[in-house]
Amino acid sequence: MTTTVIEDATGVNTNVDVVIMAAGKGTRMKSRLPKVLHRLAGRPLLAHVLDTARALQARQAVVITGHGAAEVEADCAANALALAPLELKFVRQEPQLGTGHAVQQALPVLADDAIVLVLSGDVPLTQPATLFHLIKACGGSQLALLTLEMAQPDGYGRIVRSGNAAEGAVQAIVEHKDASPEQRQITEIYSGIMAAPAALLKRWLARLDNHNAQGEYYLTDVVKFAVADGVAVCAHKIDDALQVAGVNSPVQLAELERAYQLRQAQRLMEEGVRLADPARLDVRGDLLCAHDVSIDVNCVFMGKVNLGEGVSIGANCVIANAVIEADAVIHPFTHIDGGELGVTVGRGALVGPFARLRAGATLGAEVHIGNFVEVKNSTLAAGAKANHLAYLGDASVGERVNYGAGSITANYDGANKHRTVIEADVHVGSNCVLVAPVTLGAGGTIGGGSTITKSTPAGALSVARGKQVSIANWSRPAKVPKAPKE
Repeated sequence: MTTTVIEDATGVNTNVDVVIMAAGKGTRMKSRLPKVLHRLAGRPLLAHVLDTARALQARQAVVITGHGAAEVEADCAANALALAPLELKFVRQEPQLGTGHAVQQALPVLADDAIVLVLSGDVPLTQPATLFHLIKACGGSQLALLTLEMAQPDGYGRIVRSGNAAEGAVQAIVEHKDASPEQRQITEIYSGIMAAPAALLKRWLARLDNHNAQGEYYLTDVVKFAVADGVAVCAHKIDDALQVAGVNSPVQLAELERAYQLRQAQRLMEEGVRLADPARLDVRGDLLCAHDVSIDVNCVFMGKVNLGEGVSIGANCVIANAVIEADAVIHPFTHIDGGELGVTVGRGALVGPFARLRAGATLGAEVHIGNFVEVKNSTLAAGAKANHLAYLGDASVGERVNYGAGSITANYDGANKHRTVIEADVHVGSNCVLVAPVTLGAGGTIGGGSTITKSTPAGALSVARGKQVSIANWSRPAKVPKAPKE
């Protein structure tokens, strides 16, 4: 195993193993999909937690699966390369007998030299900085708990301190169902996140029993064992409830989505982005914006999107995996999906409304792509225009080309894709079909309605269509009267 270490603020190198509890069924989600695979900001809840483990430079992440184990493990494994150098391991909890029982399943793959950080797969928004502080508090010798003050703590485990003082030593965590009326008045709750020395955690987990209201093995019981062993128990208290918010129902998932998106909107506005309405923005990936970017309502950004200085995004756009350079304007209802190849929109380009840019589309400076134009795996050089109702697939388009309405590149022969080359200053008339592979010579003109199957010379007018014929006194076919029903 390759060991990655965290240098904490005390200068001590710390080996961190992250244990993620992801075995629950999530009954209240009312879904066949395992709870930890439901999506927040376009990604599974569990993927957010794994990203946090990677940000911590953890040595390994041990995912405890149970309900839907094969599906959860396959989803994680599919993204394992993106998590490198974090090592990913899986253990199964079958049956599910409580949180303590869950972590017991991970013990065989945890080395005694580790600090074990226990996270939940349905708590996606805990910040790495918060967990760094928790790991530092543990320091390899103490049990550290992440806690939160909560005005309405029903359902949460309470932090019981000595003398009931707010700053007294932590003595125990009492689950809500087992708490006395007095203990239920405590407003400091346990978040479900802890950090503990692996060697001590193994010893405490071996002493768990299920003598409680739910008949389960509680992970929280390790606190009383630590106290009994004379090991200090410390609490790192935060006031940001979003960081410890879990998901148990579609309602909670939607609430967390809105809270997350509002934070994204606030971050963007603090960086100078003008949002028409912060409540109507969805960022489902990484959105980077230069100065003076403006974004209208109901826009969705997915994957990696980079918006240059002065870019304007109209309402109701969906943009994924794209670089949009300075001063470009994306008009409303445009759909850009760069896929693995990406999309590039050049400086000062105009795109839309109702345009579609697919993977591999590269637009140069001042290019115009108008309404109901689709571009796929094609490059358009500076000043080229396709203003409406057209398709450009697998094409290389030169500077200042004008591509007429209704024209298409016929790039697929039923088995293979072929490329169309349109050289600089070509004018393609309306309703043309360019049957690839074909090259249109520089400065040429293609007459409207032409089907071009051979390359055309530079500067020439090329027309390929049937001769117009008019037949006098033509009678249109008439419908045959239906026989009357008997």
